Formats: sequence, structure tokens, C-alpha cells
Amino acid sequence: MKKLIIVFAILAMGSKTWSQDLFDILDEETPQTKNYVSSTFKGTRILNGHSIENRNKGTLEFMISHRFGRVNLGAEELYGLDQSNIRFAFEYGLTDNLMLGVGRSSFDKEYDGFFKYKLIKQRADKSSFPFAVSVFGSAAYRSIDDFTPGNEPSFSERMTYTAQLLLARKFSPGFSLQITPSLIHRNSVKIEEDPHNIFAVGIGGRVKLTKRIAINGEYHYTVNPLESIDASNSLAFGIDIETGGHVFQIILSNSITMIEKSFITESTDDFFEGDVHLGFNISRAFQFGKNKKKKLEKVKESDQ
Repeated sequence: MKKLIIVFAILAMGSKTWSQDLFDILDEETPQTKNYVSSTFKGTRILNGHSIENRNKGTLEFMISHRFGRVNLGAEELYGLDQSNIRFAFEYGLTDNLMLGVGRSSFDKEYDGFFKYKLIKQRADKSSFPFAVSVFGSAAYRSIDDFTPGNEPSFSERMTYTAQLLLARKFSPGFSLQITPSLIHRNSVKIEEDPHNIFAVGIGGRVKLTKRIAINGEYHYTVNPLESIDASNSLAFGIDIETGGHVFQIILSNSITMIEKSFITESTDDFFEGDVHLGFNISRAFQFGKNKKKKLEKVKESDQ
């Protein structure tokens, strides 16, 4: 009788171990829900510069950016409102991770094109990588004819390129921060002392006030600025207002330009001396194509 009890006990223990092993295998093979953090920033721009955010696949965004003259120009120039620079652009989500865009600026009559690709998404899991990482690249063509007769620059000499790494983290539902190392390369420069390659580091943040309103700040420090101009580091403060299908940004900045190669390296105004430009970014998104079919692996977007 004792032998029979021992046999049943061994079989029971073996069955328990076997069932545990089976459940472990099933857990490993079952797709896990990934809690990706969303809305680190509300739009694709912090203020002047790009944020970590992309447009989703099939989304076309039309963006208009406007910067007026300096507010310290006084009443005669309507505190800068009589002067203005504008940029309009079309930006498209080719995939959920890749965004492409083209734009045209009135400043120097520049045309630009860019891509932005998500390398890593921030996840809410404590054991996961704590940052979101994207790469950004752009090319700008300066088309203005301000050269002296007989010294027309070539197509290549009019080109400038920008490469950036976007590192962002959403620390809480109300606070996000981004670090942006940048490299700007000019094919041609005004004087020999001007560097062809300029290095800069940007920092930007967002503080959420309400469901639809946030305040942002942005600063870009240039390591080796241009020598041919009295360059200043770009500084901006602003407010985000989300209204239905678009985000409206009101901006105060010492930069009058709106693409990376310009506002990072060509700003000449001093914010704290009153050389402040009022401006805005406004965008409208349009959705194209059918919704994707649900994947086996469900991706849960979290606003944590």
C-alpha cells in the first residue's frame, strides 16, 4: 500500500512539473502586448526644430510656419508685424516609422527636403529602453540670386545638409524632454574662416498644462559658429494649442528662419536684448488609404 501511495505521489509531482513547463512554453510563444509611450510631443515640431514625433502611415500634413520681424522695431513697423518670413511644407507618413517632407521658405528663397525615421520607441515597461530615438536628415537649396555678376554659384555650392539624432523621453504625462545633437555641412562658405561643418546640441522640453494646451521651450548651442556673421544661439519659447485636426503653435524666438541649417547657424538676434520674433506654426493633417488590418501582435499606445 505504501508503495502505491509513493507511485501516485511521484506521478502527481511529475504531472505538475510537466504542466508548468507547458505553460512556460505557451507564455514564450504568445505575442506580448507592447506598451509604447505616445505623444511625447504633440506635433512634429518642438518649436523651430523637429520633435521625435512622426505622422502615421498614410497621413499627409500641410504645415505653414510664419515669423514676423523683431518686436523691438517699434510702432512704425507695427512691432515687427510689417515684416515676415514664411515657409510652407507637405509632410507625409510613408510608414509609421518613416516620414518624408518638402518645403519652401521665403528667406533666401530656399527649398528643402527631409526624412525622419524612428529607430527606437520608448516603452512604458520599466525594464525596456527608456528613450525614443530617431534620425533626421535634410538637404536645402538656396535659390536667391544675390551674387555679383560673373560669380554665380553652382548647384552644389548652393547646397547645405543637416544630420540630427533625436533622443527623447516622456518622464510623465505632463513633462517631456529631447536632446538633439546636430551636424550642418555647407558645400561653400563666405570666407575661409567659416567652417564647412558646424556642430550643435539642442535641448527642448514640453510641459502639459491641460488636455489640449502645453508650453514648450527650445535652445540650440552652436559649438563652432560661423565667423562671417555675428551668430547667436537659437532660443524659443511657445505654446501648443490642439484644436481638432491640427496643432497651432504660438512662438517667441530670436530666429527668423524655420529650417535647421538656418535657425541653428544663421540666427543673429539677441533674445534678451529684445530681438524677439513673434511667429506661429499651424498644421492640418489629411488621412489617405484604408486602415490596416489588426496584427497578431497588438501594440498598445500609452499616454503615460
